[in-house]
Amino acid sequence: MSKMKKLKGSFRYTQWDPCLISSQIVAMQSLLYLSLCLLIAIMQDLTDSTRTLDHIFEYHEIHVRDSEGRAVIFAFMLNAVIGAVAICTFHCIHLLACWMYNGTFPTTFSWWVLNIACAAVTCVAGEFLCLRTELQAIPLSNIGAKVDL
Repeated sequence: MSKMKKLKGSFRYTQWDPCLISSQIVAMQSLLYLSLCLLIAIMQDLTDSTRTLDHIFEYHEIHVRDSEGRAVIFAFMLNAVIGAVAICTFHCIHLLACWMYNGTFPTTFSWWVLNIACAAVTCVAGEFLCLRTELQAIPLSNIGAKVDL
């Protein structure tokens, strides 16, 4: 109950809370993986391929040789647009997850190009959305009659 009293009257809680930050990172990572799984499942249905975690973590699956590989690339790019708010964290954790899943560091050119492109799309889309919010007019109708400018 004491935390609720501290929150009253302010926009956000300003005290350092590593548990809150960690849980927010886990929540965002989970949401991005969930949306990526849904997109890849849709793409796999469209290309009549088998459902496997390899399409998410196996970096050898990212290629342009066939429709299945292109569908995986499209799903990653679309997920980057969807996840425009979670700029870098997802991609760093995804690199570690792929490294642990495969037992080796990703070395294919296509994996790196795709992930750098997705990070760039995420950054640009995030900046665009932030600018749209920041450039909105500030309403001044609630200010009293006497204002010292």
